[in-house]
Amino acid sequence: AEPSGAEGSPAQAEVVPEGAGGFAAPSRYLLLSKSTASVQELECVAEYERLKKEYEIFRVSKNNEVASMVKKEAKLDRENKRLRAELQALQKTYQKILREKESALEAKYQAMERAATFEHDRDKVKRQFKIFRETKENEIQDLLRAKRELEAKLQRLQAQGIHVFDPEESDSDDNCTDVTATGAQSEYWNGGALGSEPSMGSMMQLQQSFRGPEFAHSSIDVEGPFANINRDDWDAAVASLLQVTPLFSHSLWSNTVRCFIVSTDETQPEVDIFIRNYSPKLQRVCETMGYFFQVVHFSAENERPLKDVRKWEIEKSSLVILLLHLTLPSCLLEDCEEAFLRNPEEKPRLIYHRKEDGRVSSVSVQQLIEQISYMNKAKVIDHIGGVEEGAYEIYTCVEKIIKQDILGCEMTELEGKDLGNKQESTAPEEEVFGDVLWDAHDEQEQMEAFQQASNSTCELGFEKYFERLNDLVAAPAPIPPLLVSGGPGSGKSLLLSKWIQLQQKHSPNALILYHFVGRPMSTSSESALIIKRLTLKLMQHSWLVSPLTLDPAKLLEEFPRWLEKLSARHQGSIIIIIDSIDQIQQAEKHMKWLIDPLPVNVRVIVSVNVETCPQAWRLWPTLHLDPLNSKDVKSLISAECNSANVKLTKEQEKKLERHCRSATTCNALYVTLLGKTIACVGNTGNIDETLQQCFQCQDTVSLYRLVLRSIQESLQSDKEKGLLKEMLCVIGVSHNGVSESELMELYPELSSAVLASFVHSLHKMCLLTYGCGLLKFQHLQAWEMVRLEYMEEGANVISAYRQKLVEYFTIQLSRDRVTWRSADELPWLFQQQGDKQKLHKCLLNLFVSQNLYKRGHFAELLSYWQLVGKDKSSMAAEYFDSLKEYEKSCEGEESMICLADLYETLGRFLKDLGLLSQAVAPLQRSLEIRETALDPDHPRVAQSLHQLAGVYVQWKKFGNAEQLYKQALEISENAYGAEHPWVARELDALATLYQKQNKYEQAEQLRKKSFKIRQKAARQKGSLCGFALLRQRALQLEELTLGKDTPDNARTLNELGVLYYLQNNLETAELFLKRSLEMRERVLGPDHPDCAQSLNNLAALYNEKKHYDKAEELYEKALDIRRRALAPDHPSLAYTVKHLAVLYKKMSKRTIYENVFGVLHAQYSPRRISHLVKS
Repeated sequence: AEPSGAEGSPAQAEVVPEGAGGFAAPSRYLLLSKSTASVQELECVAEYERLKKEYEIFRVSKNNEVASMVKKEAKLDRENKRLRAELQALQKTYQKILREKESALEAKYQAMERAATFEHDRDKVKRQFKIFRETKENEIQDLLRAKRELEAKLQRLQAQGIHVFDPEESDSDDNCTDVTATGAQSEYWNGGALGSEPSMGSMMQLQQSFRGPEFAHSSIDVEGPFANINRDDWDAAVASLLQVTPLFSHSLWSNTVRCFIVSTDETQPEVDIFIRNYSPKLQRVCETMGYFFQVVHFSAENERPLKDVRKWEIEKSSLVILLLHLTLPSCLLEDCEEAFLRNPEEKPRLIYHRKEDGRVSSVSVQQLIEQISYMNKAKVIDHIGGVEEGAYEIYTCVEKIIKQDILGCEMTELEGKDLGNKQESTAPEEEVFGDVLWDAHDEQEQMEAFQQASNSTCELGFEKYFERLNDLVAAPAPIPPLLVSGGPGSGKSLLLSKWIQLQQKHSPNALILYHFVGRPMSTSSESALIIKRLTLKLMQHSWLVSPLTLDPAKLLEEFPRWLEKLSARHQGSIIIIIDSIDQIQQAEKHMKWLIDPLPVNVRVIVSVNVETCPQAWRLWPTLHLDPLNSKDVKSLISAECNSANVKLTKEQEKKLERHCRSATTCNALYVTLLGKTIACVGNTGNIDETLQQCFQCQDTVSLYRLVLRSIQESLQSDKEKGLLKEMLCVIGVSHNGVSESELMELYPELSSAVLASFVHSLHKMCLLTYGCGLLKFQHLQAWEMVRLEYMEEGANVISAYRQKLVEYFTIQLSRDRVTWRSADELPWLFQQQGDKQKLHKCLLNLFVSQNLYKRGHFAELLSYWQLVGKDKSSMAAEYFDSLKEYEKSCEGEESMICLADLYETLGRFLKDLGLLSQAVAPLQRSLEIRETALDPDHPRVAQSLHQLAGVYVQWKKFGNAEQLYKQALEISENAYGAEHPWVARELDALATLYQKQNKYEQAEQLRKKSFKIRQKAARQKGSLCGFALLRQRALQLEELTLGKDTPDNARTLNELGVLYYLQNNLETAELFLKRSLEMRERVLGPDHPDCAQSLNNLAALYNEKKHYDKAEELYEKALDIRRRALAPDHPSLAYTVKHLAVLYKKMSKRTIYENVFGVLHAQYSPRRISHLVKS
C-alpha cells in the first residue's frame, strides 16, 4: 500500500532531503523491478509446464493414433489379400458356372433338337414317300405308253418283213450298270466309305463318332475338320500343326518365283529371246496370283568371280533352267551339279537341249543329261528347230511348271473337280472364311519374321531368361503383361522366337499368337492390322466362321471378347507375344486392352526398347536383357570367324574383349556384325587394320557405315556404286520395301547379275533381308545408317526418291497393272509427300481402293480419306459417282462382271462404315449386272444376294434378309450341290438370322447341317489347315525321326501316324504307329502308359479298317496297362473303356457292352459319363 501511496502523492517526494532522496529512491525501484521479473519468470515457468503437459498429451494421443493406423493398415492388408483370394475363387467359380451353363444349354438344345428332328424326319418321310409314289406311278404310266408304242412299231416293222434285234439274245451287261447323275453324290460316299458313324453335332457341343486316334482336349476336338476324331493324347500333333508351320511352298523364296538360267554361248540367243519376249508374260501370270517373278542369269564373263553368289541364287531359286547345245564348258559343271544333282528339296528343274541333224553333242553334255535323267531329277526338252521356236517351247514348259508345281493353281482346280466342285472359274473370289478379309501377304511376312529371328544358332545365355518367361506362364492369375526390355540390338526378338520354339515343343497345349513389328510406319506397325490379324488367329483356332467388323474402334472392342470366348474353351494357356510394341503408332492408345483384366489362362509378353518404352508401362513386371558378358562376346565372334575359317590371335581376342565392354559395343547385334566384318576380311586381308577401323566405331550405326563403305570399295566401277546408293535409298523411302523385279524396272541399267551380287553382300552383312518378296532393312540401325549416309541433306533428297517411286507406280496404274504393291505404296507415298490432290485422285481409282479393302486394310483406307478431308457420306457419294462414270466405258461381258465386283466391294465397304442406306444401291446394282451379264442362277448372283441380305440384317429388316438368304441358298445348292462349303455359308447366315429372331430350334438345325458339310469338306479337301499342310508337316516330322531310339522319336512317329491317318492314308499310318509302339516298348518298357497310347491308336486304326478282332485285342491291352498305371478316374482310362464298349456294340457283344458301361457307372459320376458318351 505504501508504494502505491507514494506514487500517488508527489508532495512527499518534494520534502525529502536532497542527499537522502538521491540514495533511497534507486533502491526502491530496483526491488520493484526484481519483484516484477520474478513474477514474469514464474508465469513463464508455469506456461512452460502447461505447454509441456499439453505436448505430452498430444504426443501420446498421436502415438496412439499412429498405432491404431498401423493396426488398421495391417487389417486392411489382410482384408485385401482375402478379397484377392476371393476374387480368384470367384473367377474360377464363374468359369465353372459358365461351363455348367453351356452344358445345360447344350442338353436343352439337344433335347429340343431330337424332338424337332423327329417331327421333321417324320414329315420328310411322308413327303418323300408321297413324291416317290407319285413319281413311280408316272414312270409306270410312261413305261406302259412307251411299251405300247414300241409294240406297235414292232408289229409294223415285222409286217414290212424287217428283222428286229431281240434284246434277250444280247449278252451285254448294260442293264446292270449303275448310272449316277452328273453332280449327284455316289452311294459310296453316302454310306460312309471310311466307316465313320454319323455325327450328331452342332456348334454348341457335338456328339462325335467313334473313329480315329485319340485326340487332345482342345477346341479342335469340338469344332472343325477334326470333329470326327476322338479326344485324349493327340494335342501334340495338332498344336505342332497349328503353330508356325509355313503355309507357303518350299519352292518359293519369300513370295517370289525365281528362275535361274544356266546357258552356254551357243544357247545365248534363246536366253535373250526368253527374257525379252516371254519373261514379261510370266511376270503378269505371277502378279495376278500375288507373286513376284524374277529371272537371274549370269553372262559368261561373270561366271567365275561370283561363285558364292551363283550358289546362293541356285539355293533360293524356284526353278533352274539349263540350256545346252553341243558343248558344255567346264566352268558350268559345278553349277549344273549344284542345281540338278544336289537338289534335296526336289525343286523343279528343266533342261533344254537343242539338237541339229548331222551333229552330235559332246560327251560331257550326253553324260550330264544321262546322269540327270537316270536320277529322274529334271524334265528334258529335246528341240530340233530354230531358236525362236526353242524359246517359245521353254516358255510353255516354264509356264506349266510355275502353275502346277510351284504355285499349284492348276492342281488345285483338278482336285476341286475330283471333289465334285463345279464352281470352276465362276466361283466367288473369297475363300470360305465367312465375310472375313484376310491378307495372305501380312501373314507370310509374320512367318518369315519369326523364321529369320529363330534361325540364329547363337543362344547368348538365354537359359536364365527362359526360366523367367516360364514362371510367367505358370504364375496364378491375374497378372499384368511381362515387359521384355533392352537396348537396340540386344536380342529381344531372338529371345522371344527361341522361347516360342521351346514352348511349342514342351507345352503343345499352349496356343501362341505372335506378332513381330518391323520398321516404324510400315504395315506391320499399324495397330488396326495387328488387332485384326490376332482376332483372325483366334477365330481360326476356334474353328468359327463369323463376320468380323473392320471398323478399328469396334475391332478393338471385339478382340477381348474373342479372347475370352476362346479362353473359355481352350484347355491350355493362351500366350500373346508382340515384339517391338513401342514401334506401333500411338501404342498406348491402340493397345489399351493390355491394361484390362484378361482371362485367367491368357498371358501377354511384349518387348520394348528401354529408351522408348511408354512411361505407364514401366510399372509392369520387367525382364531386362543384360549386356553380353565377355564369354558370350567371344563365342559369337568365334562362331562367325570359324564359319569363314578365320583364326584370331590371342592378342586380337584380348583387344576385342576390351573393346566390347561399353553399353553400345556389347549388345548382340553389334558383336554379330563385328564378327561378320572380321570373317569377311578373312585370310586375304589385314585383320589388324580392320580391327583398328572397327574399334573406332562405338555404336552399331557407325559399324554399319563401315560395313557399307567396305562393300562400296569392293565394287568395280562408280556406276555400280551409284546403283547401290540408289537401291538402298529407294528401299529406305518406301512403305514396306521394294522387290528385285521392281528395282530392275526402276533402273534398267541394273542387270540381274549385278543386283544378285549386291543383295548377296548386303544380306550376308545383315543390312538387307527378304520379307514377303520385298527387300527391306534387316534392322532399324541399318535403315538409320542409310538415312545418315545418303540422305543427310534433308527432306528434299527423301522427296526426290519418293517421287521416283510415285512415277513408277503411277505408270503401272496407267497400264492397268493394279497389284497389291501399287495399292500399298502409292497412296502412302502421296500421304508422306503431303499431296492431297493426287492422293484423292488415287483413292478414286476404284481398283486401288478395292485392293486395299479386300485385303482388310480398312483403317488405312479411312486414314487416307481423313487426310483428304472427306467425311463418310461424301466419300460414299464420290465412289458411287466414279463407278457411274466407269460404267459408261464398260463394254462386253468381262468388263461388266468386273464392274459388278466393284459395285459389290463398294457396298460392303459402306456397310462396314455403317452407311446401310447408301450400301443398298451399289449392292442392288451389282445384283442387276450379274443377273443380266451372267444368269439369274449363277453362283455370283448368290454372292450378291448374300451381301445384300447382310445389309438388311444389320438394318433389322429380317424379312427381306431371310428371303434373299433363301434365294442364295437355292442357287448355291443348284450350282454346287447340297454339300458344298458355300452352301454351308448360306446355312450359317440363315441360322444367325433365326437366332436374332429367337427362332432357336430352326437356327440349331441349320447350324448342325452346316457343320456336317464343313466337316466333310474339310476331311476331303482341307479347310484352314488343309491336308496339303498335313502332308507337309508329316514330311517334316518324318525327317526328324531318323535317329536313335528315344521317347521323343517314338512320340514323333506317333504324331506321324495320326497325321497320315487324317489324310486317310491308313497303310502308312499303320506303319508309323507300329514303329512307335515297338520303339516305346524297347525304350520305356511294355507297361508304360505311352505304350497304351500307341496300342489305343492302333486299335482305332483297325477299328476304322473293320478289323474288329485285332482292335479288340489292342484295346484290351491298352485298358490293362492304363488300369495299372493311371488313377481310376483318369480321362484316358475312361476313353479306352468307352472305345472298347462301342467296339463291343459293333461286334454285337451286347452283354460285354453292358458290363463295360457298368464299370463306367461304378467309377464315374453321371455327368462325367454323359460327357464321355457325347465326346
